[in-house]
Amino acid sequence: MMKKRESFNNRWGFILACIGSAVGMGNLWMFPTRVSMYGGGSYLLPYFIFVALIGFTGVIGEMSFGRATKSGPVDAFGTACEMRGHKKIGRILGYIPVLGSLAMAIGYTVVMGWILKYMIGSFTGSTLAPADADGFGTEFGSMATSFGNNLWQIIALGIGFVILVFGVNLGIELANKIMMPVFFCLFVILGIYVAFQPGAINGYKYIFQIEPKALADPKTWIFALGQAFFSLSVAGNGTLIYGSYLSDEEDIPAAAGRVALFDTLAALLAALVIIPAMATTGARLNQGGPGLMFIYLPALFKSMPGGYLIAIIFFVAVFFAGLSSLINLYEAPIATVQELFHLDRMVSCGIIAIIALAISLCIQGIVSGWMDLLSIYICPLGAGLAGVMFFWVCGQKYVETQVNTGRTKRFTGKFLPVCKYIYCPICLLVLILGIILGGIG
Repeated sequence: MMKKRESFNNRWGFILACIGSAVGMGNLWMFPTRVSMYGGGSYLLPYFIFVALIGFTGVIGEMSFGRATKSGPVDAFGTACEMRGHKKIGRILGYIPVLGSLAMAIGYTVVMGWILKYMIGSFTGSTLAPADADGFGTEFGSMATSFGNNLWQIIALGIGFVILVFGVNLGIELANKIMMPVFFCLFVILGIYVAFQPGAINGYKYIFQIEPKALADPKTWIFALGQAFFSLSVAGNGTLIYGSYLSDEEDIPAAAGRVALFDTLAALLAALVIIPAMATTGARLNQGGPGLMFIYLPALFKSMPGGYLIAIIFFVAVFFAGLSSLINLYEAPIATVQELFHLDRMVSCGIIAIIALAISLCIQGIVSGWMDLLSIYICPLGAGLAGVMFFWVCGQKYVETQVNTGRTKRFTGKFLPVCKYIYCPICLLVLILGIILGGIG
């Protein structure tokens, strides 16, 4: 017999863990860039719409699916298909989001190695040591090569697995209860600092202005959809597995709303720091991804008063945001190993850690392509499969029972039709658009 499944101690422990899984590099190095490139408020308007839609459908669905089955994707998909007499097919399909989560976590491990090196370097002074933007680019380029950052990457992976070994209560929940409040506090401090810099007002004006031309551009809506979709971590793995640790007393629609709200606040905080900071130099933010994080922002910090302190605050906050996402991504494969082989937590963590260490060290030079492949193909596929399994295969009575468990008032009857006929096709649309445009997340 397996031991009783762990669960979160309380509502806010679960919510903070889910916020931690959602708040990651997409919020920090992509969202501000998208806001800047696609018309400020003209981009925010469709982004808010898509966050509300996906939070209302996919996030609630994955949390409810996980809680209903008390398992990871493999057993959850198997349970759904068992209702139709095809359990084996469901279990096979369940491996897609699990392997996707593991592969994404491995790629994320490389990025976390970069962040850890820059965080420590912000304390020692090495992060801001280069003389100009070219020097920062050279420094980053020497690190982001094959086997270019082994030590820091191993340490970052070790930190993540130390947390994971302690399980749901003393590991994931406790870590997020510390990291998420600290993250938000640090970014608020950065936002206040930037607000007092000359020229920052131009950045604020741009963020909230609505340009009719940008609003009418299909790309504004497409990339707002991609940003919202990936930011809320609907991929059939992380949100589902966290939901499996949730008690039947919790109100999932309310929890999903809080997760969507705080994830959006995190993204807005990043935009309110980075875009006005760029505006102080008269620069327009049109470069996202690692280049923004490790080249342009450090160069900007160095030119600002108190830049070394700002770099410390920034990279500590970024490390906490990344680490909270990393442990979420690794949790699904760890839980799957536990369920399949009836192993204890430490052994399961050890197996996944060895796999992650071996592969992550070997992909340092190709991690960008690795992550693009996963975000374009595997994440929307996993989200779509989870949506089909829960909203279509499980049936109306099952879905409505699970979503309303823990609620004092029945959730809207429009939930299932919206999920079936809008959310599930959106997952397919994200997959198709990602393939055509080379990624929209």
